[in-house]
Amino acid sequence: MTSSIHPTAPPAAQHGEPPEARPTAGLGEVQQVAGAISANVERVLVGKPEVVRTAMVTLLAEGHLLVEDVPGVGKTSLAKALGKSIDCTVSRIQFTPDLLPSDITGVSIYNRQNSEFEFRPGPVFANIVVGDEINRASPKTQSALLECMAEHQVTVDGKTYPLGAPFMVVATQNPVEMEGTYALPEAQRDRFTARVSIGYPDPQAELAMVDEHSGHDPMADLRPVSTAAHVLELVKAVRGVHLATEVRRYAVELVSASRRLPELRLGASPRATLHLVKAARAQAALLGRDFVVPDDVQAVAIPVLAHRLVLTAEAHAARRTSSELVRALLHRVPVPQGGGPVPPGGGPPRGAQPGEWPTPGQHV
Repeated sequence: MTSSIHPTAPPAAQHGEPPEARPTAGLGEVQQVAGAISANVERVLVGKPEVVRTAMVTLLAEGHLLVEDVPGVGKTSLAKALGKSIDCTVSRIQFTPDLLPSDITGVSIYNRQNSEFEFRPGPVFANIVVGDEINRASPKTQSALLECMAEHQVTVDGKTYPLGAPFMVVATQNPVEMEGTYALPEAQRDRFTARVSIGYPDPQAELAMVDEHSGHDPMADLRPVSTAAHVLELVKAVRGVHLATEVRRYAVELVSASRRLPELRLGASPRATLHLVKAARAQAALLGRDFVVPDDVQAVAIPVLAHRLVLTAEAHAARRTSSELVRALLHRVPVPQGGGPVPPGGGPPRGAQPGEWPTPGQHV
């Protein structure tokens, strides 16, 4: 039920010197490395650049990704290609109804030689964990990921074990075939930073895919273009992207407005606000900016917020979708306006006031 894509690497990331001793990468390096990873993934997932971009935003935002779509569109291929593009520890878990929590986290085994219990780490001890068809396991088994995803640690028999960094869960599920599946609890859905639906490719992309995949499997040709240590440097650079007070307030107002929608039984949580801000920073970094504009928040709002919303029965009957409601919020909540030009050097200084970032739609 579990398989290792990179079996020679240790359970926790150990790539030379500790992350604290390495210099932080610059934003130009973030663009370059992220572009190389994206290009690698797009060799397998043809014609879906926006989906790959969302995956990269999630990785740089230190988050987790839920890939939800019908069978055969490349959900697992996206997860595996992302894992193979980075030289790090990768494990895959095939979720089934008989899977147990210890099959994911690990188990303590009695050692007769020293008369002590020894902990055997499970597949969750990896940098990238691919959870295939996560909704086929019981809620009891799904709950084994709650602590891992939120706190990057595992507690077994009263002892806590830290996970390696970076740590990312890429889970897939089929929303159509619901027989023998268990809906993800809201607590678990809320731990996923973003959700993407790949969708069917257009005819040109599908033709290119047929030409590319007919002779050989592109997945077999993928080689790592970065390392776990390098990704940690990129993550540090993304953390330093400037977020002005007005943009922070805009993100908070967007999330708060979702809690007042009459079409919803449950709006977005405070965790959603944190994830929205982190994703907006990553989006800005991918565009080469060291500051966030409202456009960055809007670009990631639907992937970050839509899967957390719980619609009322009336909204379901009216065939409303959570993505439509988030899109309506983006039109309804006032956008902070900037009146001045972009300062030399690409962005505002720390503590910048309104008017020191571009107006919506203006990119550097």
